[in-house]
Amino acid sequence: MSKLRILSIPEQIAAHLRRQIADGRWHGEMPGRNELAKHYEVGNTSMEQALQQLETEGLLVSQGWGRVRRVAQTAVSSSRRQLRIAVLVYEKRTLFEGVFSDAQHALREAGHDAFFCRSTLMDLGMDLERVAKLVSKTQADAWVVCSAPREITKWFAAQSVPSFALYGRFRKIAIASAGPDKTPATVAATQRLLDYGHRNIVMLVRPDRRLPSPGAKEQAFLATLAGHGLKASQHYHLPEWMDGMKHFQARLGSLFQVTPPTALIIDELKLYLATQQFLAGRKLQVPGDVSLVCMEADDAFDWCQPSVARVHWDRVPVMRRLASWANNIARGKRDIRETLTKAEFIEGGTIGPVANHERIGREM
Repeated sequence: MSKLRILSIPEQIAAHLRRQIADGRWHGEMPGRNELAKHYEVGNTSMEQALQQLETEGLLVSQGWGRVRRVAQTAVSSSRRQLRIAVLVYEKRTLFEGVFSDAQHALREAGHDAFFCRSTLMDLGMDLERVAKLVSKTQADAWVVCSAPREITKWFAAQSVPSFALYGRFRKIAIASAGPDKTPATVAATQRLLDYGHRNIVMLVRPDRRLPSPGAKEQAFLATLAGHGLKASQHYHLPEWMDGMKHFQARLGSLFQVTPPTALIIDELKLYLATQQFLAGRKLQVPGDVSLVCMEADDAFDWCQPSVARVHWDRVPVMRRLASWANNIARGKRDIRETLTKAEFIEGGTIGPVANHERIGREM
């Protein structure tokens, strides 16, 4: 079940003003922040944050310090149509993840009809022909494709229908996009493990992050190892495995057969949990025997002891960018801007000094 997302006071104010602007309630110059705050019986700070959000979305225009904002000429409903936006996710489980339900909510709050496709990228086998067939049979004014491989993102960028890449591999592709920039956080996590004495560090990511060539954060990981004099091997440090639970478990088993990793950097929550279970089944402790880093953050981590070493970023700017893109498209404006949100490495209790490598090998 997806989480109920409670809007903050500024978000509630912004949603209300957004609807009123679209309906033509406000036009020309908006009243000042203090006047609006008094009218709606809210704090000045909350009202200012709401007005700044609408300014970011292009609905309001700043006229300089100390002057009231004006309503953008293209902001009213007579010049902005409601879009029917199809959302294509990676796999069915992600339908219930907060980030994607947040995306649907952000689009609907912006006044558009956003819906999830019945098929996912995994259902379609990542096959371009099947993706193209789905798109041709779906009535949609625009598309949001979530966590897509690079080739599929390129395909959407080449289509006439406006598309938005939410997460996934979109760097330097001419498509509107938003997601976290995990590269600096990856370098920070790898560097911290190296400081702890780790050399057998393995990053586990899905095939679409490695093929046809490693993504930005994967390349940064290998480069950081090489920068410390290690012979960074994609075969060992960024190993191949076919998508699916059985293949992932088999890859974990083979990794610990000959040269067991002393640290694992794992791309997704699902893979992280599977790895924890694998290690527990072999009586390997975290971080005593193996250090773990998750490249995603989850609210469940707040309940974990030891705390999980992870990468974290703020979703709010990503959702704002998505809503802004939809509004731009609705006004007939071309929008292919790439937007990256800063991600940071948070050191938790699941990493520590390098373990006794020989003992782990004997126990396996």
